[in-house]
Amino acid sequence: MLKEFQKFLQRGNVLDLAVAVVIGGAFGGIVGSFVKDLLTPLLGALIGKVDLRHLQVSLGGEAVLTYGNFLQAVIEFLIIAFAVFMLIKGINKLKDTAVKKAKEEAPEAEPEPTPSEKLLTEIRDLLKSGR
Repeated sequence: MLKEFQKFLQRGNVLDLAVAVVIGGAFGGIVGSFVKDLLTPLLGALIGKVDLRHLQVSLGGEAVLTYGNFLQAVIEFLIIAFAVFMLIKGINKLKDTAVKKAKEEAPEAEPEPTPSEKLLTEIRDLLKSGR
């Protein structure tokens, strides 16, 4: 079972996924900081609040809806989703360009000669050789 697990881990897809998770986590941290430290204060200044995270509505005595945190999470999600969209769009464009270039560079194969042409070629070669 250990060898099977080791073989599983050495597959390319698992390694690619591991790299994607690590990079995605780091990217999420960067976007989170961007939203929390830069974008949210700017939006807060525009609407008159310094920090969106503290936006809340009290419902009755003890129920409080802190919709500022939700707004911040939505903003982070939209930024990450847009960045992933742009990344995928770029990768697809590179793939399309590579496929198009490969098609242009690949020479078209000549069609296979018909049986009549093969026979005529043999006759020509025999006549050249003097048999």
